[in-house]
Amino acid sequence: RVRCYRDTPPRARVMVLEATILCLDNSEHVRNSDYAPSRLQAEADAVNLLAGAKTQSNPENAVGVLSLAGKTPRVLTTPTQDLGAVLNSVHGVKIEGEINVCVGVQVAHLALKHRQNKHQRMRIVLFVGSPLKDEIEALRAVGKKLRKCNVAVDVVSFGDVEANREKLDAFVTSVNKNNNSNLVVVEPGANLSDVLCGTAIFNQDGAASGSGFAAAAAAAQSQAAMQGLEGMGDMGDMGDDPALMMALRISLEEERARQEAAAAAGASAPAAAEEGVAASEGAGSADTSPVDATADPMMLDDDALLQQALALSMGQRPSAEIADAATATAEDDDDAELRAALAMSLRDHTDRADRDDADA
Repeated sequence: RVRCYRDTPPRARVMVLEATILCLDNSEHVRNSDYAPSRLQAEADAVNLLAGAKTQSNPENAVGVLSLAGKTPRVLTTPTQDLGAVLNSVHGVKIEGEINVCVGVQVAHLALKHRQNKHQRMRIVLFVGSPLKDEIEALRAVGKKLRKCNVAVDVVSFGDVEANREKLDAFVTSVNKNNNSNLVVVEPGANLSDVLCGTAIFNQDGAASGSGFAAAAAAAQSQAAMQGLEGMGDMGDMGDDPALMMALRISLEEERARQEAAAAAGASAPAAAEEGVAASEGAGSADTSPVDATADPMMLDDDALLQQALALSMGQRPSAEIADAATATAEDDDDAELRAALAMSLRDHTDRADRDDADA
């Protein structure tokens, strides 16, 4: 039996398959510091975040990088799924010349036409941070051509916002088809990355979607890993983070305590060695003293030597006492033999006298 529910589940989020070219403004005007720390650095951070958002939204998305300024617009990275290659190309952008939007957009379109996966939709993200030299009619003509080729264009205007407003509005209006193109204006002093995170450029499903922020965090982590310690000088005062300061303080105290303990152990080791030597010498002298007081073993009989060995093994009487006892025992034996000899001689003399009297 199949049960039917009146409340239908929410529609699954559609993963857009796109190939995107990020066009950077690397002209001389991006040296200005009205966007912290500079226009170029703020633009590079936003590009890194956007590249991470595109690759995280769909694993099959491809992202490329193009520089607008210089002698001619140049493709730094063709559309690829390798986020590391995109970050490296953005990190190596050099400031030179002025931008040429019309030529740059057409070069980006040519790079998108040669994408590997023809099922990917084509999109161009244009960062404009310097005054435009192109005419409005030229921009409209390029916009109509891109619209005919089903190419979506997102424009991020920062820096000279008022000077470029009319031209960029005309360009976006001519290229827009079914609301697939967007124009975002970032006023001076604002954070470029924070503003873009809440726009449709990051979140194709609407600003309420949270996937853009996760992708932005992943891209920021990749950028920090790529740059290494180059950005340590821009981290600011570490006193702003109490937890970090507490961890550093505890680590320093533990290291200091470990060093003091090692120094104390090193100082006590020679003293312990000297005490050990002295104890061994004292033990040696204690062991040899009874031997010096002991009588010559050649002067003792077997019983005395056996008693001395038993006494030494059991720790009873010292060897000197055993030697004295053995000597006394030997003297007693000599006295007994002497008395026996005297008694025998007296007995013989008495018997001889008695025989003489009997003969008389």
